[in-house]
Amino acid sequence: MKRVYNFSAGPSMLPMQVLEKAANDMCCYGESGMSVMEMSHRSPEYDAIIKEAEALLREIMEIPDNYKVLFLQGGASTQFAAVPLNLMNKNGKADYILSGQFSTKAYKEAQKYGDVVAAASGKDVNFSVIPETTRESFRADADYVHICFNNTIYGTKFNYIPDTGDIPLVADMSSCIISEPVDVSKFGLIYAGAQKNMAPAGLTLVIVREDLIGNADEKTPAMLDYKLMADNDSMYNTPPCYCIYVAKLVYEWIKELGGLTEMKKLNEKKAALLYDYLDSQDYYIAPVKKESRSMMNVTFVTGDADLDKKFASEASAAGLKNLKGHRSVGGMRASIYNAMPYEGVEALVAFMKKFADENPKA
Repeated sequence: MKRVYNFSAGPSMLPMQVLEKAANDMCCYGESGMSVMEMSHRSPEYDAIIKEAEALLREIMEIPDNYKVLFLQGGASTQFAAVPLNLMNKNGKADYILSGQFSTKAYKEAQKYGDVVAAASGKDVNFSVIPETTRESFRADADYVHICFNNTIYGTKFNYIPDTGDIPLVADMSSCIISEPVDVSKFGLIYAGAQKNMAPAGLTLVIVREDLIGNADEKTPAMLDYKLMADNDSMYNTPPCYCIYVAKLVYEWIKELGGLTEMKKLNEKKAALLYDYLDSQDYYIAPVKKESRSMMNVTFVTGDADLDKKFASEASAAGLKNLKGHRSVGGMRASIYNAMPYEGVEALVAFMKKFADENPKA
């Protein structure tokens, strides 16, 4: 059966090279005589896998030595609580920039644990642009500032790293992790659900500066305590073993491509093809301001809800799957993560042109 182009916002496509390698090793990994799915996480074979995964991630992201890498469970949404429980421990205050649905969810969750305010928000413009901030936008005694670096639903991304001075910056990078180089040292903590760019659903990555762990609220559940997880090398309990293995294969794939610099070039090329077409015509509308456009998630509408519905249906029939926009905003969304080939975006643009020709607006 021919594979489709899967534009899902997550779980999303994985590189064919990774899928083929995983398939080849499915029943027997190396000389172990068993699948990775069957291995004890305490075995020497699996210990080698998780250590190599961390080493590869540290290499491709250039993670400084004073940061811990944690392979966790619970999705990025669990981190909405874990972050304040671990970090909001000096003055009981945190500032959030609201740039979409998930940053808003994180903000509301954190309010359960302390004095949490919205330092800036794009809600009044339907999150079509990333709010601008300066150092003065944040309270001097905030324990951290939180952002969602790329907004999957609205198709926006921070084109700058907020200046927070000495206040640790926390970033949810679920939908843009390992899509381009990022200076990890400018963040106190980065977290990401893996199911968009990194692995199947079930793995959550946390990269946290060492000085920020060890002072969790005494009521913090053990499974949310970064210090406990770091002290146990992400193995306080059974980790998402197979997801970590697939993530390792993805890191290998990126390294073979030439690292995150080359990954960024490929992603920019794909995004430019789609945005250039959107900017060259007037049938489809791209609601996001140019300066805030995401390289990973491209949103567009026809302006007619019935046409949008027809577009998604006919695109799916043509092998272009999961282009329907999020239920909260409608329209269309093309998630063109790392594993989406350039040919997939070419096929999408060709379909968009054909659909516009065959479905004139009233």
